[in-house]
Parts: sequence; structure tokens; C-alpha cells
Amino acid sequence: MRRALVAAKSNVEVWHNGCVLSEGMASMPAPSPPPPLESSLGYHGAVSAFKRRLIEATLHQVSGNRTHAARVLGLQRTYLLRLIRELGVAAPPPPTRRRQLV
Repeated sequence: MRRALVAAKSNVEVWHNGCVLSEGMASMPAPSPPPPLESSLGYHGAVSAFKRRLIEATLHQVSGNRTHAARVLGLQRTYLLRLIRELGVAAPPPPTRRRQLV
């Protein structure tokens, strides 16, 4: 897993597993546009917004598979599910499991 922070003047880009997660040149389409950062957002609001974008981008990358997203992010699956609920993440529905009839 590779992570990098690239800062250029006023633009900061955060890369996670080859995807740009912040404003700027996106290497993959974002599931929803990030909200504009306001000065009244504050530290905790900015951290929550970043977590939300990171989780949304990772879920998009793994086609909504929450177990795989938790692995990629290095989180327990149950903690990721709690974050999705608490942060109001716009998560795609999990993939349906097909059972083979024998």
C-alpha cells in the first residue's frame, strides 16, 4: 500500500493506492464531488470530510465490496461499516453474492 502527499502552492493532493483523493487532477472519477472547504469547517470537520472522500474513493475502486475496502484501508470491516454509517458515506451497495444451486 502506497500513500503520498504532494503539495504545490495552494493545491494539496493526497494519493492512496494510485488514486488522487483530494482536489486537483483526479485519476479516477469521484463518486460525488467533494464539498467546498469552508473556513468554518474547522479541524474535525475537515478530517471527517477527508475520511469520507477516502472511504468513498476506496469503495468505488473495489466496486462497493466493503470487505476489500477495509483490507485496502487497513481497517477492521466492522470499524469501516461504523465509519460509513457515522460519516454518511455515499457508498455503492455491496455486490450481491450469487449462490450456486447444486
